[in-house]
Amino acid sequence: MAGRRHVLRLLWGSLLVPLCRAIAVPSSAPLSAALVDPSLLSVSLEFFAFPGYTTLAATSNCLANLATLRGAQPAIRIGGTTQDRATFYADLDEAVNYTVASPADAPDSLTFGPPFMALAAQLKGEVTLGLNRQLDNQSASLAAAALAKETMPNLFAVELGNEPEFYASNSPIIVDGGQGWNQNVDAASEKSWFETFSRSVGNIFQGAVTLSWSAGETLTLIGSDGAALLKSLSRHSYPQSACGGASTNLPSLMNHSGIVSYTRQYRTEAAQAHAASIKYFLGETNSATCGGGGISPTFGAALWIVDYVLQGALNGVDRLYFHQGTISDCAYCFWGQSSVFAPYYGAAFVSEFLGSNGVKAAMLDDGTGAIGVYAAFNASNSPVRLLIINTDYYSGTGTPATSVVTLSGAGSTDGTKLAKRMTAPDATSTSGVTIGGSASFAGTCARSGAQTMESVTVSGGTMSVSVRASEALIVFL
Repeated sequence: MAGRRHVLRLLWGSLLVPLCRAIAVPSSAPLSAALVDPSLLSVSLEFFAFPGYTTLAATSNCLANLATLRGAQPAIRIGGTTQDRATFYADLDEAVNYTVASPADAPDSLTFGPPFMALAAQLKGEVTLGLNRQLDNQSASLAAAALAKETMPNLFAVELGNEPEFYASNSPIIVDGGQGWNQNVDAASEKSWFETFSRSVGNIFQGAVTLSWSAGETLTLIGSDGAALLKSLSRHSYPQSACGGASTNLPSLMNHSGIVSYTRQYRTEAAQAHAASIKYFLGETNSATCGGGGISPTFGAALWIVDYVLQGALNGVDRLYFHQGTISDCAYCFWGQSSVFAPYYGAAFVSEFLGSNGVKAAMLDDGTGAIGVYAAFNASNSPVRLLIINTDYYSGTGTPATSVVTLSGAGSTDGTKLAKRMTAPDATSTSGVTIGGSASFAGTCARSGAQTMESVTVSGGTMSVSVRASEALIVFL
């Protein structure tokens, strides 16, 4: 099994494994290729937990790893449910102040002070700061926004409220408004706050920030004058839910054709945002709402991240911010106090595929099967790397099926190419994930172990690679 996982075999005419399909690799980026934002894969940190994340060695190391692979820092969004429970006090000498019964709990109420912005200012990537609108304390949130604008050179945008469609009926913003609450009322409220704040901080807002309401509809409702106040439009997206006892399904989450189908929903909103000259982000996303403990910490989720990020880009998403919740009580988190979790490997692997010179990406398969094939193109429109991902679900029982993909046009001369494999014992694995044979990440997110590059023979401009069920491979051209 170890040899099957870590050694790329030459498979010309082999009868040991079934031929999966033939893929033509274009010599230049096709029209279907998408421009890729240097910070395509970014990170969202839950508001109350943000100061705690800054104390973890894994936070800086995990972000630095991604920055090294991409040649650009991941962007950071600080926000989530608790941003709408947080009140700013200019005289508070703590980053955050709250009380909880258990360290695993999120606070029902919290305050934050100027040290919060001081910590955010130290982040190396662009920062979107989420502030409170639900409590209708405009003066407090405005003071926070003004301080952020003054002291954070890395500030990209400000959010005002998080997922307003879920505000309780007794929320002050609803009660004080006296109009009930729906998307029209929310859009008017959002626009009014943008207009008021813009007089102090400029046009630096991230709009919508909704999960079930259409972000595109919010953009329509605030009108062109409202859109002029925005830098970005944000929708939240979770393919599955574990809330209220809902069931999750790992084979469905990681399925390539399912991901292709799911991400098509972004296309219209992305086009609408871009037509208004603003960025379109999945400002908070991950595998399942309420954590999804049955699927989220697995290697299958790592494979989902690889496919999902690329499909997001192909459908017009400029950045995907993967949410990180309560430290050490977060099934979908990339890292915790002393561990790096399986999903992070997917984040690192797709970042390595795109690389520092991956300007465009294209899907080369037809999106209807379990095998996904992608190409990354440089600024000269030449292909520089291929990614083959086999999303067939392997549970660990029996012998995993291996598929062969024959790639033509990937090189005009005979010779060899190098490849790197991401694998694990099975799709449900929460440990034992490796990239390049035996390389992994220590608890501080420092790289551990040596990576082994595999050799692929090119003959007549054609090469064949084998990829086991629940596994992925990068070929360097």
